[in-house]
Amino acid sequence: MIIIISARDSKLESLTDPRFGRAAWFIKMNTETDQWEAFSNTAAAQSGGAGVAAAQFVIDQKANAVVSGDFGPNASSAFKSANIVMHLFTQEVTTVQQAIDHFKQNKLPVF
Repeated sequence: MIIIISARDSKLESLTDPRFGRAAWFIKMNTETDQWEAFSNTAAAQSGGAGVAAAQFVIDQKANAVVSGDFGPNASSAFKSANIVMHLFTQEVTTVQQAIDHFKQNKLPVF
């Protein structure tokens, strides 16, 4: 399964970023192979429509799920249309690696 996590930096040890559309980075993780990649979120600098542009990036990456602290209505609508499941960070999750671990253990609530 391919998941994308909003992050403040480009490493698994990075802090998570609660802002989906304005997150600095996205970490793409294949939960079956544990291979991952980091992508700078080019949509973060847009004056408007960052959530939609970021959502399109996630869709283009063929993700099955996305994990963040919050999703705006437009990004949420795009994910629902693309059948991408949205998960929320919990208080225990502060790093990307913790988000991955909690996701694998089905401990992240669905948005």
